[in-house]
Amino acid sequence: MPQTTSKISPNLETFANPKSERDYTIRIRIPEFTCLCPKTGQPDFAILHLEYIPNQYCLELKALKNYIWSFRDQGAFHEAVTNQILDELVATIEPRFMRLTAEFNVRGGLYTTIIAEYKTVA
Repeated sequence: MPQTTSKISPNLETFANPKSERDYTIRIRIPEFTCLCPKTGQPDFAILHLEYIPNQYCLELKALKNYIWSFRDQGAFHEAVTNQILDELVATIEPRFMRLTAEFNVRGGLYTTIIAEYKTVA
């Protein structure tokens, strides 16, 4: 029987905001974020909480899931990866507001939570 492999795509996709004239909030909980510790190579696990007010576009969820999965084999400090994800999501959809909260599991007896925000200039 042939072995099946899953290809993970880091490409984000969007769709038109169905109510772009209105401010409303989209909240997405991503409980299975994984990257690697850049010092030890050990896996780091986090729950990501994404909250945003869309402008013209919204994030397509399956593509977002695949984008998040693409970090599994990347070494990154918590602060760097949280800000990288926020920057790439903002560049993709140019929201009115976006906040990414990354709650990392214990490492060395410490829990780390990183909160990064983007706000449009009025």
